[in-house]
Amino acid sequence: MTSNKAIEGALRSHVTSVKEHLMTGVSFMIPFVTIGGIFLALGYALSTFLGGTEATKTIFDATGRPDWFLAQIGIAGLTFMVPILGAYIAYAIADRPGLAPGFLLSYIIQQGNILKAAGGVIGLQGGSAGAGYLGALVAGLAAGYVARWIKQRDVPNMIQPMMPVLIIPVLTMAVLSPIVIFVLGVPVAIANAELTAFLKSMQGSEALLVGAILGAMMAFDMGGPINKVAYVFAVGLITEQIYQPMAAVMVAGMIPPLGMALSNFIAPQKYTAEMYENAKSAVPLGLAFITEGAIPYGAADPLRVIPSIMAGSAVGGAASMALGVTMPAPHGGIFVFLLSNQPLLFLGCITLGTIVTATIATLLKSDFEETVGSTDAATATQTDD
Repeated sequence: MTSNKAIEGALRSHVTSVKEHLMTGVSFMIPFVTIGGIFLALGYALSTFLGGTEATKTIFDATGRPDWFLAQIGIAGLTFMVPILGAYIAYAIADRPGLAPGFLLSYIIQQGNILKAAGGVIGLQGGSAGAGYLGALVAGLAAGYVARWIKQRDVPNMIQPMMPVLIIPVLTMAVLSPIVIFVLGVPVAIANAELTAFLKSMQGSEALLVGAILGAMMAFDMGGPINKVAYVFAVGLITEQIYQPMAAVMVAGMIPPLGMALSNFIAPQKYTAEMYENAKSAVPLGLAFITEGAIPYGAADPLRVIPSIMAGSAVGGAASMALGVTMPAPHGGIFVFLLSNQPLLFLGCITLGTIVTATIATLLKSDFEETVGSTDAATATQTDD
């Protein structure tokens, strides 16, 4: 029994550490995502302003135009975001010696020509789209653990100074390159290509289902690992010029804090006075696409709040996908809504999901004894006395 508990504890600790490594990679990646997505969206917006909607189709051929420069900056950010993800996952595990192998391995498996040639060697066709962020996650973890293992070896003192800058990075690359390219990269790239083709062709119920799943994932842990998986998935598709999932994810990520704040405002008797104050900050957080604004509500009453926000975000995400709403910017919330192909529908999906969340939360929650209403009444009584 004790042995089982020890194994369970060790497994739980390992899973927690892996989650922390992944979140480190995501946190370092997000600035690249934001810069890349915003500049690319600005490039498209300027291209439309200069030459109409048709001009956006030739933006990358218009060398020297202002919109071309903006698009180049955007593409650079979105190109390097995936290798940065792998690099800093490896860095979180092995520190500096893991950084270069994590970056290079993640970068190599984004190169469609390399993976296509590797597929030809092992007899698999396809994979020219690259392995995407899923490949980078695995490559980063592999690079980190191999680099850390080498780092922990006992070596002579004369070799020790060369370990972090020469021996560990080179050995890590030598060991993992064939594995990452042939065993990991090719199959993941083929699966990634199939997923991209499916997302480009989906209609009707398929779009509804994908939108609902992404929406529910964005709400479930309110900025945690599951939220980040959905977010990174949508961001990765921007490089394939698939913008509907990003719109669904942004809509869904804004709904939890907005929905809970609305419920708090319309039914203050169901929330503590402290939560009423939190609602005032949840609104700007929600509008800025910061899902974490709903965490105080979820922490205080998870059994009622989490189903409420998941339902609202699923509805908002499904509606966004079904209506074909797009969003080329990976962040910004309400402040980038004009970049959507259908700005009013984008806002409408947010409103719909917010109402759904507020309605369900208000119906599920019971009254609190100490509410903002009773606090205000007590204050008024003391003033009269």
